[in-house]
Amino acid sequence: MRKYLFNGAVISAAIGLWTTIQSSKSGPRDWRVPLMWINAGISLALAVGAVLQETREASERESNPAGGRKGR
Repeated sequence: MRKYLFNGAVISAAIGLWTTIQSSKSGPRDWRVPLMWINAGISLALAVGAVLQETREASERESNPAGGRKGR
């Protein structure tokens, strides 16, 4: 859980989501509101995906410290 909370991409996406929520509450209701929500959702999904990919790559590096060299 800590890897998500302290990741810069996730923090940035959360701030963007907060801004979207505030804009939806006080701003005008027009065609831009759904686009803001779509943008916030995609940003958050990409940030979580990046953290998952980093975690997967780190676990692969730990399980294979030789850098993928076999038979040497």
